[in-house]
Amino acid sequence: MLIKIPYMVFIDGKMAEKSKTREITITEEGGKFTSFFKRFKSEKSEFDFEGLGVLRNLLSNEKARMLNVIKNRKPNSIYELARILKRDFKSVSCDVKALEKFGFIDMIAEKTGKRERLKPILAVDSMYIHVKL
Repeated sequence: MLIKIPYMVFIDGKMAEKSKTREITITEEGGKFTSFFKRFKSEKSEFDFEGLGVLRNLLSNEKARMLNVIKNRKPNSIYELARILKRDFKSVSCDVKALEKFGFIDMIAEKTGKRERLKPILAVDSMYIHVKL
């Protein structure tokens, strides 16, 4: 299964194309699935999903919609993302934290006057999911 998620990154105020690949390998070990997330083909971290339920939740339609909005509408904050999605701020914030934890998005700190806001951007442009039985 291949899911492509392209995105743009701003460097010194200029838009730059950035290519990052996210690999998820799910293996069956002793009657349960274990997952290995490999980010940018160098960093490797292991998460035990205790079945595919957590992975299914991570790759839900609502989170896919959120990734699509981040890609296309480029919200400047989590609040703006929640407003675009017409969802509660707290639930959007929880989803953003989960997507950030597993490396699907990055949060960029931006100063606005005396306040600092976190801008969500996509951290991947392609994702490979491998299931080994």
